[in-house]
Amino acid sequence: MEENPLKLRKIHHIQFWVGNALQAAEYYRRAFGFTRFAYAGLETGQRSLASHALRQGTIRLVMSSPLTADHPASGHMARHGDGVRDIAFEVDDAEAAFREAVRRGAVAAIEPHEESDEHGAIRRAAIHTYGETLHSFISLHGYAGPFLPGYREQLVEGSDAGLLRVDHVVGNVELGKMNEWATWYSDVLGFKRYVTFEDKDISTEYSALMSIVMSDGSYAIKFPINEPAPGRRKSQIDEYLDFYGGPGVQHIAMLTTDITRTVRTLGGGGVPFLSVPRSYYESMSERVGQFDERVDTVRDLGILVDRDEEGYLLQLFTKPVEDRPTLFFEVIQRKGSRGFGKGNFKALFEAIEREQALRGNL
Repeated sequence: MEENPLKLRKIHHIQFWVGNALQAAEYYRRAFGFTRFAYAGLETGQRSLASHALRQGTIRLVMSSPLTADHPASGHMARHGDGVRDIAFEVDDAEAAFREAVRRGAVAAIEPHEESDEHGAIRRAAIHTYGETLHSFISLHGYAGPFLPGYREQLVEGSDAGLLRVDHVVGNVELGKMNEWATWYSDVLGFKRYVTFEDKDISTEYSALMSIVMSDGSYAIKFPINEPAPGRRKSQIDEYLDFYGGPGVQHIAMLTTDITRTVRTLGGGGVPFLSVPRSYYESMSERVGQFDERVDTVRDLGILVDRDEEGYLLQLFTKPVEDRPTLFFEVIQRKGSRGFGKGNFKALFEAIEREQALRGNL
């Protein structure tokens, strides 16, 4: 298999379609510490979509709202609520990446075209992935503006929480579709199967899921793909699919090098985190071995710890950040481990199930 056939460089940004982009952007600024740095809308000549771009470390999030009822985003939000529309890649050549992706089996969404303003020009195209999610390809060609053509600088600083980059983006798909989409990422993007989790790995008394993690050759871009597994009750994936109205992005994991500082900062901003029973920490030292952080610190903050043969990781998950129980975020710190916290799956699932039960969805 040819490695990196589309010449993907990195995730350029993740675009959300939301009901009120200004308010969503302000939420992510105040709660997560993102800085609002660029804006596109009526004042910049954009007549159909208003967008606010946010940044922290190398993470770029874009909150976009339709300005007209006939914009596709209006129907998208009626079906799904607020959620991720586009995981956009920076590439060497957007047109070449698009043509190669389509040749490999991708369905075209947006044909290659130029976008320009007084700061220069870019090339852009997009393909469909699971559900109504897109992958855009963007080649910048030395573009010198604050973000992308049509945006102007609009700086509103946030309180940086130490979030550095996107670690992985998780998609939920229907039962029986996980392998199909894993094959798609292999055939179209040239990704490799990094790890597979069976239902016996990710299960509780009531529910289970299966997951395949797809990764580019450098392991910088990782896309776990989940599907529900049969269980006694409704799994978190079933709940997501019901309320999102189909497949989509379940959560975005963001890397930090100091999770205790990051979690304290986010908690102070009002970010709601899942909680696990204190009993989880009683046997932590036996299960995980020695680690640098104080047990009482990670316990008080509700941080999960897991170890594999390469090292250990620390992670914590937010509750859904939308009114529908759909999208949430993960904060992760890696100390050698390149895994996904397999040893924490049971505790995490039980925490999610407690929230499902409160919502009447278990």
